[in-house]
Amino acid sequence: MSASTTAPPADHANDAAEPRPAGPPPSTSRPPAIAIIGAGFSGTLLALHLLRRCPSSVRIHLIEQTPQFGRGLAYSTGNLNHVLNVPAGRMSAFHDRPNDFLEWLQDKPASGAAPVTPQCFVSRRVFGDYVRHHLKEEFRRAKERGGQLVLTRGKILDLKMSRGGVVLELDRDRRLEADIAVLAIGNFPPEPLPLADPSFYDSDGYRPDPWAPDALTDLDPEAPLLLIGTGLTMVDTAISLLDRGHAGPIYALSRRGLLPRRHSSAAPAPAAPLIERPLPTTAAGLTRALRREVTELEANGGDWRAVIDGLRPTTQDVWQAMPVEERARFLRHLRPWWEVHRHRVPPAVADRIEDAIARNQLFVSATRIRQMQAVHGGVNVTHRPRRAGVDHHLYVQRVINCSGPGCDYDRIADPLIRRLLDRGDIRPDRLRLGLDVSSMCALRNSEGAIWQRLYAIGPVTRPVFWEVTSVPDIRRQCEALAAHLSTRLTSVLPPSPPPPAVLPIHTARLVDIEAPREHGSDLADNAYADFGVVKA
Repeated sequence: MSASTTAPPADHANDAAEPRPAGPPPSTSRPPAIAIIGAGFSGTLLALHLLRRCPSSVRIHLIEQTPQFGRGLAYSTGNLNHVLNVPAGRMSAFHDRPNDFLEWLQDKPASGAAPVTPQCFVSRRVFGDYVRHHLKEEFRRAKERGGQLVLTRGKILDLKMSRGGVVLELDRDRRLEADIAVLAIGNFPPEPLPLADPSFYDSDGYRPDPWAPDALTDLDPEAPLLLIGTGLTMVDTAISLLDRGHAGPIYALSRRGLLPRRHSSAAPAPAAPLIERPLPTTAAGLTRALRREVTELEANGGDWRAVIDGLRPTTQDVWQAMPVEERARFLRHLRPWWEVHRHRVPPAVADRIEDAIARNQLFVSATRIRQMQAVHGGVNVTHRPRRAGVDHHLYVQRVINCSGPGCDYDRIADPLIRRLLDRGDIRPDRLRLGLDVSSMCALRNSEGAIWQRLYAIGPVTRPVFWEVTSVPDIRRQCEALAAHLSTRLTSVLPPSPPPPAVLPIHTARLVDIEAPREHGSDLADNAYADFGVVKA
């Protein structure tokens, strides 16, 4: 199949001509192949769904630069108090097996643990174990089929289209050929705030990534700290500090000072589907509609959470129907309010945060940070609280950026992303939420044309899908993309020879040892935890 044989979808009929690949064609002797770049939750789940749909002749390459195959950033934490924000009953990796995660939990040996229920919130690390369990099972089955699933540890340095395929250049002078490539690169560290003197960001008093091994190391337990942001990342970081016995004041500052709302302590009320009235596609209209629904529900003894949950099945439809000007208005005025109501925290986590506030250890403020200056042994912070006419000052030992994932791809320094952007092979969306993709996750180049061999999955597709952060949302997206890609490979590509009985590259034996990733923990070389990983 050449890259020009299939027309773009009808909704992009006025786009520029399809991008033309250059370079020599890949080898024609290999089996059909899909390369997934990134083996966090999104990439791993896509691989699992592809294996369920593709014939055994199709090779699935899952490539990850860290030892944490199947976990990604969200589910690699070593702190068991970092729990899921979604009840266990909604966390199955498979739509047709809605109780899969619950049944897996119930089959695990538990010493004195509370009974597992659909309403419980379990550790994110445990969910990572669940994803890895399925990946290991598929790897074992794939080995029996001649190596349909290939796991490779390495960093993708470049990706180029050629006539008849995609060529991936890896570190250590390795090269991989595939018919289709999928970016499943997850989230990037938070973006720094604009400062008059950005040299502060090179100082020892600043940590740009709250999940980096050194984010919370070498701290005086009595010292004051500043966490930039008041959302879910701040909550995780504050919990880690409390678990480490930090006793000093913790300042959490953001423009609006909004904390994530808590899940109900009682059994959750059924979602209230918003189907009786048409849903507006303007920011103001949608706000009025939700307020009206909440008012009516609470007047009858209901819970506002049921309204937010009732919008979930149509959130992506509403977002996609919004004119871009309305999306921008939503992001400018309503996004923080939506996120704290939509992405809630479990009651036990909310209790600990509220307790730290009541004890005057955690201070949450709505303010604008104006300047940060490194001084001997710490940082001087200048900020102006909302509705205050004068600046306030703080001295802290360290500033940790907890403002949430970086989304502006023009500011992301990842080598692969930079090369693709610089060549015009991909482009950021207009609102700087991620990369521009089609409704079927195909990436678009700088002229708006749609690639037919290059796709993306997960948070990077936020511009089109908006809600692609929770497991149910990503699961739906992976199932749809897997069905689309398997159809393309089996119905359009020419038949390929069966895979060889022996893989052409050595595959490492399966091991199940890994070092937990937590605030301040390091990944030791001898805890190299990838399994079935192709070695150079």
